Amino acid sequence: MTHTHITPEMRSVLGREFAHSTSFPIAASDIRRWAIAVYYPEPPPARYWDRSVTREPLTAPQEFNPFAWMSSEGPAPAAEHDPDRHFRSLGVAGPGLRFQVNGGVEVAYGVPMREGDVITSSSSIAELTERTGRLGLMLFTTVETVLTNQDDAEVRRQRMTIIRY
Repeated sequence: MTHTHITPEMRSVLGREFAHSTSFPIAASDIRRWAIAVYYPEPPPARYWDRSVTREPLTAPQEFNPFAWMSSEGPAPAAEHDPDRHFRSLGVAGPGLRFQVNGGVEVAYGVPMREGDVITSSSSIAELTERTGRLGLMLFTTVETVLTNQDDAEVRRQRMTIIRY
């Protein structure tokens, strides 16, 4: 039998949500501050801060994070440095691998986030694969996070790959 880090229990949680959060309504000042930070030292485009240009609620830059300060559930707990936390939160033992690196992020954008939107974030383990490298057998875990607005329209889909060994 070939060695594998992926157990049947780990496969059983693919696609199941392990994290869910809801934002406060996006405020115009949040959009303005984000745009100032993103475009610094240049001034941000007027569409991110001046309603007289848009004649409608402000639209946030695509990379805007409505959870940057806090979610409606309150402050986020202190960051865990537990590589198995996603599996553990789903009631499954992880592979117990000690080291991890970021294997990349893919982002697809949907409808824009606007002033007044309430955003919901849902994260799940989307994919588990393995590959042998110089460090031995490596586990590739793809975590997918989908953000939707109050109308259930998708605003962003992000897939992050974590490489563990």
